[in-house]
Amino acid sequence: MSKQDYYELLGVSKDADENTLKKAFRKAAMKYHPDKNPGDAEAEKKFKEMGEAYDVLKDPEKRAAYDRYGHAAFENGMGGGGQGGHGGAGFDFSDVFEEFFGDFMGGGGRRQRGGRGGPARGNDMRFNMEISLEDAFGGKTDKITVPTSVACDPCGGSGAEPGSSPEVCGTCGGHGKVRANQGFFMVERACHTCQGTGRVIKNPCKSCRGAGRVNKEKTLQVKIPKGVEEGTRIRLAGEGEAGQRGAPAGDLYIFLSIKPHPIFKRDGDLLFCQVPIPMSTATLGGQIEVPTIEGKRARIKIPEGTQSGRQFRLRGKGMPELNGGYVGDMIIETSVETPVNLTKRQRELLEEFAAEGGDNVSPRSEGFFSKVKDFWEDLTE
Repeated sequence: MSKQDYYELLGVSKDADENTLKKAFRKAAMKYHPDKNPGDAEAEKKFKEMGEAYDVLKDPEKRAAYDRYGHAAFENGMGGGGQGGHGGAGFDFSDVFEEFFGDFMGGGGRRQRGGRGGPARGNDMRFNMEISLEDAFGGKTDKITVPTSVACDPCGGSGAEPGSSPEVCGTCGGHGKVRANQGFFMVERACHTCQGTGRVIKNPCKSCRGAGRVNKEKTLQVKIPKGVEEGTRIRLAGEGEAGQRGAPAGDLYIFLSIKPHPIFKRDGDLLFCQVPIPMSTATLGGQIEVPTIEGKRARIKIPEGTQSGRQFRLRGKGMPELNGGYVGDMIIETSVETPVNLTKRQRELLEEFAAEGGDNVSPRSEGFFSKVKDFWEDLTE
C-alpha cells in the first residue's frame, strides 16, 4: 500500500513555510493524540504518520530530497536510515514529540537535549534603589547591601562535607534525566533521585546541609552613570543568588527611581524651573539669579513688561544624555508676584498708577475685556 503524500497528510501546500508546517502538525496532533483517542489504533497510526511527515518537511535537506524523489528518497538507504520501526527518513518520534510539546512546557525540552544534567543556575534578583536628581545629573558610585544566598565557604559550594565530594547518581548515571516508555513514544523526565543534578551527596556539609549555599547579606558597589532616568536598569552579572552546589550565580538587576526635586522638574534632557519675580522687576525689567542643577548660579535678563508664564532658555544647563556628551537645556518660567501687605504710601502710589490708565499699561487685560464686551453685545435675552 502506497504512502500518502506528506503535504496532503498535514493539509499544507508544497510552498508552506516552517511556521505553517508547525501549526498544521500541532492541529493534527491535538486531534489524533492517543490520550484523546484511547484504544483507537487508527488514530494512533495517523498520529505517527503525521509525526513522520512533519519530521521530514521541517528539515530543509530531507524536504529537498522528498520534493525530488518522494518517499523513495528514504528507501533503500537513500537520504538516511531505512524505514525501520519508526517510519522513513530515520524518524525518531521522541524528537518530534519533544519539539512539539516543549511549547506547552515553557520551551525547555529541546534546549536540554544532548546535555548532561547539572545543578541549577542561581535565580536573578531585583534591587530597588532611589537616588536624587543631582546623582542622576553627575553620576555616583554607591554601596548597597543585598540579602541573598552565597556559596557555602566550608564546602566551597559543593554541598558535600569537606574531605568528601558528590557522587554520580546511580539512577540516571549522571545525566540528570531518566526515560520511560509511554505507549509508542519515549518521555524524558528529571531524575527523582538527584533532582536533575546528576550527582548525589551521601555526606552533606553541616554548614549548608547539602545545599551548597547559605543566606547572607552582601555589600556591593554600584556605579551609576550620568544621565540615568526613572526606571533605568543596571545589571551586575553574577551578583544574584548563588547557584545550587557550585552552579553559576544569577544576576542582580538594580532598578533606579529618582526622588522628586523641590526646585526642578525633568522631562528627558530638559529641566524646568518656575521662578517668581517681583512685579516691579517684571514691569521695569532687570536681572535675576536662578540656581542650576550643578549647584551654581545663572543670571537672566528680564525685559520690561514681562508677563507670567514667559519662558527663558539656558542652553547646556539641563540633564546630560545617558552615556553621551550631549547636555540638554534648562527652561525658566516666570511667575509675576503680586505685592501684599502694602504700606499706606505704596497703596497711594498704586492708586495713582491705576488712575493714569492707558492702553499701554495692561494690554492683555484690555484686549481680553474688549473681547468680552463684544461677546456680551452679541447675546440676546
